[in-house]
Amino acid sequence: MKVVSVSDKGLVRTNNEDCLSVFSVGKDECFVIADGMGGHAAGELASKTAVEYVTQSLNDYLFEADDAQKLQKLLAFTLEKANVKVYLASLGSFRYRGMGTTLTVAVLRDKTLYLSHIGDCRVYLLHGQKMRTLTTDHTLVQRMVDKGMITKEEARSHPKRHVLLRSLGVNEYVKPDTFSVEISNGDVILLCSDGLYGCVEDKTIRAVLRKHKDLNYCLQLLKDLAEAAGAPDNISMILAECEIRKGKEKT
Repeated sequence: MKVVSVSDKGLVRTNNEDCLSVFSVGKDECFVIADGMGGHAAGELASKTAVEYVTQSLNDYLFEADDAQKLQKLLAFTLEKANVKVYLASLGSFRYRGMGTTLTVAVLRDKTLYLSHIGDCRVYLLHGQKMRTLTTDHTLVQRMVDKGMITKEEARSHPKRHVLLRSLGVNEYVKPDTFSVEISNGDVILLCSDGLYGCVEDKTIRAVLRKHKDLNYCLQLLKDLAEAAGAPDNISMILAECEIRKGKEKT
């Protein structure tokens, strides 16, 4: 497994409310990304609280989830508990009232990617020539697209494109989307905040990942493209490539 990551405040924001974590637990590769929201330092606190809790929880309990069903249950439970952590933190100070965060967690085990997701950070999978979005945005405009009220192109510039329908910390309980997908040798996995895909179209992201094999170069190029488009939001990305060596599949 080759993995690179970056988190940057962009060109407009004065602080970075995104947070990410990349780590291993045994043979499992874990990726966590969050995009905080709230005034002052609230967004930073929300995303950091969620990511730190998930990182610690998976380090403590992932080894106990020794089959697919247990692993998916653990991920869902961990995100639900992370929500409680952020919600309680928001009650600790008046300045943190109303803070929240998105949260997306991925665990790569053997040839399967397990995902649990709340909000609008995205996970893309490049398989051969095709790239698809594995997650569904929990946003008002995505619901409008699903209902046929607007097109995907209209959603990109819709004035309410940043309105979240599901996030951590806003309510005492939230249910994440939790599922798994099969991964093949050579597949490229991209986790990112909306600071990337809000500025760079999916077809351009796909072209970059297809054309360039150096992950660090891909990361830098995608960041440059977001900045060329103004980079009004924080930009965070985790980029991973699966490899097979000497006839035995490894991740």
